[in-house]
Amino acid sequence: MRQAYAFDLRTLCPISHDRREAGGRKPSHWVTYHNPSPFAPQGALPAMTLCRQLPRHRILLLPLVGVVLTTAASVPTATAAEKAARDDIQVTRLLPAGPGNPRNSEGDFVKLRDGRVLFIYSHFTDGSRDFASAHLAGRYSEDGGRTWTDEDVLVLPNEGDMNVMSVSLLRLQDGRIALFYLRKNGLADCRPVMRVSTDEARTWSDPIDIIADEDADYYVLNNDRVVQLETGRLVAPLALHTRKNETNDWRGVLLSYYSDDAGKTWRRGKTAPVATTAGGRRAFTQEPGVVELRDGRLMLFTRTNSGCQYVAYSSDGAETWSKPEPSTMLSPCSPATIERIPDTDTLLLVWNNHESITPNLRGKRTPLSIAISTDEAKTWQNAKNLADNPHGWYCYTAMHLEGDHVLLSYCAGDRREGNGLHETHVTRVPLEFIGK
Repeated sequence: MRQAYAFDLRTLCPISHDRREAGGRKPSHWVTYHNPSPFAPQGALPAMTLCRQLPRHRILLLPLVGVVLTTAASVPTATAAEKAARDDIQVTRLLPAGPGNPRNSEGDFVKLRDGRVLFIYSHFTDGSRDFASAHLAGRYSEDGGRTWTDEDVLVLPNEGDMNVMSVSLLRLQDGRIALFYLRKNGLADCRPVMRVSTDEARTWSDPIDIIADEDADYYVLNNDRVVQLETGRLVAPLALHTRKNETNDWRGVLLSYYSDDAGKTWRRGKTAPVATTAGGRRAFTQEPGVVELRDGRLMLFTRTNSGCQYVAYSSDGAETWSKPEPSTMLSPCSPATIERIPDTDTLLLVWNNHESITPNLRGKRTPLSIAISTDEAKTWQNAKNLADNPHGWYCYTAMHLEGDHVLLSYCAGDRREGNGLHETHVTRVPLEFIGK
């Protein structure tokens, strides 16, 4: 039997009924997990068993020890270093949904010159679907992602007929900060936009349309997707869902836009060849990302309906792509995130690992997993789960390397309470935990 339990991130006190907010809502600093769970302390008794030893009217759920959350199956022979790394993982339920704010999702991080980390995300106001109204809001951390400000800062009002959403942040090679997002006007006009800041994200330039009006269509640029290559070229990987005859092609066509002048002007690359399933049918290819390999090639990865991420390669800086083919990254139709640990030969992958998934969880965006590759994404090692609620919906991960830790933001809603995209968590993981 799975039993929910939680703790108060600020006071570490047990959560009781009389500490709930008006209306029965839980404050944002409460985090709830399920027992058994990879976050349960090693050797802990089931939460249900312990709860029975405490007054039912006072204790709703049990606290974990401190803000320390362990993540991997118990390993009796774990070294002291492995245990320390596991105990250093911290999860913050940063952005739960609330009245007038039914969804918080698809954000990204950037490190500011004063040492703070800024997180900008998609703040929805009148619905939780992708077409509901949303603006861009921000939170700050002054301690490397351990804690965050409690109140939103408005970054960009809604300038689309539907919304603005899906943030990528990038420290450009010239020192400026670039903000990318989707401006969604309708099912025939959803395009990426770029703004830049010369004052550390206090103000932003006028918008730069990456795609001209004459090429308007429904393009998807996921959060934390735009990259700047060693050459200085900016690459925005896109899925095009052309609208014809009152319907969109949701299977998607993959392509990139790229800029060689720091985003002043953009050019359209050629579309990738159509990907196919094992049975020869056209595969779904949606929400692509790219990572630069050591040999100068780009690897594109994309979610599909074929049980794994597909990958394609470019040897000309995203102007053309090989045919997307199946990879060893087994997953549902859910986006992955891959980035390089700076100044290393190690790639870091976060995705829904379905290598040994049970039949009842096939197709679901759980668990949330992390792994590394030291051979340029040919193989992946040290795969571990960070979250495993069977009702969890873990997706749209942003990744930020912060010293000897990595910050991960991701949707982490419970599907029994909404569409799974309604709340965002931030997890701080020591690189030592994954073998780095």
